[in-house]
Amino acid sequence: MHSYETRTFDLPELAGISSKQIEVHCGLYAGYVKHVNVLREKIHELENEDKEKHAYTIAELRRRFSFEFNGMRMHEYYFEQLEGGAQENNTDSALAQAVTEKYGSFEKFIEHIKAVATLRGIGWVVLYKDPEGGTVHSAWVSDHELGTLAGLPVILAIDMWEHAFMVDYTPAEKGTYVDAFLKNLNWRVVEKRFEAVK
Repeated sequence: MHSYETRTFDLPELAGISSKQIEVHCGLYAGYVKHVNVLREKIHELENEDKEKHAYTIAELRRRFSFEFNGMRMHEYYFEQLEGGAQENNTDSALAQAVTEKYGSFEKFIEHIKAVATLRGIGWVVLYKDPEGGTVHSAWVSDHELGTLAGLPVILAIDMWEHAFMVDYTPAEKGTYVDAFLKNLNWRVVEKRFEAVK
């Protein structure tokens, strides 16, 4: 059976996000990878042992799997966006044009993202590309899996669980964390994701 491996990310020193915060956060990501593999193995084991006898246990493990898998994958999106250091958005990029068309300007798009990010709760702010609709959509995703927009590719992911900022900021300071995250964002990564979706 295939096993997922914890990825390593080439992260530079980040302004406003400490190396200790990154270390703690990467450790939590590794936990998601571990639990994805544990759940897959346990489901496989129970199905081979007695699928009918273990039906309810298997069902609960499958429900838990989406939480752990999305936790793993969303963290991979998150850390990829910080690799290579901060890169400003290209105002001529297809992404910049799409968000300007939807929100009026790139600056208004950033204001919108910050407003969504500072909602009460734990989860993610996700920007999706909708190729069929010819636009982008932002969403608040609770936990890692509640509120995802089915079938739409993730373009930008901001972790708003307290574990993403608790070493450096209090919950009341999460807006400051979002500012720091956006200042460290490598927009080339985000733009490439956008352009890869046809």
